[in-house]
Order: sequence, then C-alpha cells, then structure tokens
Amino acid sequence: MIGWFEGTGEILSAVASGDSWMLKEAMRAPAIWPLGLIAMLLTAALVLLIYRVVPWAERNLDRSIMVVSYLVIGGIIFVEVIRRFVFEVQAPWSTTLPPFLFLIMTYFGCSYNVKLRTHLSFAEFRTAMPRAGQMACLMLDAVLWIGFSWVVVVTSSKVVANSAANFQIMLGTDGVMQWWFLLSVPIAFTLLVSRVLENVLEDIANFRNGDTLITQAVIGGN
Repeated sequence: MIGWFEGTGEILSAVASGDSWMLKEAMRAPAIWPLGLIAMLLTAALVLLIYRVVPWAERNLDRSIMVVSYLVIGGIIFVEVIRRFVFEVQAPWSTTLPPFLFLIMTYFGCSYNVKLRTHLSFAEFRTAMPRAGQMACLMLDAVLWIGFSWVVVVTSSKVVANSAANFQIMLGTDGVMQWWFLLSVPIAFTLLVSRVLENVLEDIANFRNGDTLITQAVIGGN
C-alpha cells in the first residue's frame, strides 16, 4: 500500500508550482492513482454541495453546457459552409474547433444522462427483483461508474498535462491551447461522479423509506 503513494510529494510540489512539465513528469508516479481518486471524490462531493445550495446549477448546468456547445458547433458549420462555397474563404480553425466542442458536449451529456439514469440500466429486469437485489444493482452501478470515471479522470489528466507541457496549439490558431479543451474531460467525469453520489443518496433514502427504487427512465425527461 505504501508503494501506491510513492511520488506524492513530487505531484503536490508540481501542482503547487504550476509548472506543466514538472506535473507531466510527476504524474508518472504510482501516487497519481490514489491521489486522483481522492481528488475526484472530494471535488465531486463539493460539486454536490454546490448543487444543494444552488438548485439552478443542479437542474441546468450539464444541459446548459451541452446546448451551448451544440449551438456553437452548428453556428460555426452553418457560417463557414456559406463562407466557403459563396465567398470562397474559410477560417482555418473552423474544422478543428468543432471536434473539441463535440467532445465537451458528449461528456457533459454523459453526466446529464447519469442524472436522468437514461444509460443502460435493464429496468425491466431489475423491477422483477426483490428490493435487496434492486438496491445491490444500484450500488453496483455506482461503484462501476466511479471506477470508470476514476480511470478516465487520471488518464485524461495525464493527457492534459502532456499537452500543456508540449505547448500544443489548436491547428488553425495562433495561441489557443489544446489543453484548455482537453481539460473538459476530467471535469466532465468529475461532475458525473457528483451525479452518481446524488443518485446514491436518493437510492438510500428510497430504500429506507420503502419507496420505489427502480423507475423507467425517459430520455429528455426531468
């Protein structure tokens, strides 16, 4: 277990210094995995607290980011198609920015659908199970989501640090850094974990109160 935290000091020092190259090198240490899990869970718990204090954010944050990203993608494509075929000009970043915006829309959409429970949940099968079995399935869902998010947050954070350390610039621009957009991946999956924790608290309350545990999810519902 001690080996898991090897390199903790280097990682914390690199984070404190704000040096992307130092952070990239430090994140090779085994300690990035337990530290990543702790940071992800603590941040997700903080986000959940913010949701409780600011109900508007709980209801609209994920889908607002999705809608804005989608509209910006659509606007860029619409304008640039006209400019290209009518005026024979085109912004060089018009083909490189939309994929990053699509990345943001997709992963924040994943967080929103965890909130709605519209991912594969086998509701028809689970409703036929006893309450203890239903609760066990819901807790298994939570563990799997957290584990999956843990892997994504740590590995994508390494990609972000590597991009920042190598000063990767978005193609077609002069000073827009790629890591600004890549950072949306660990942020989105941390928000996803906050939705998982939110669902866990709801499931525990429903189990204790004898309320329905498994309901049919509706895509686009609230």
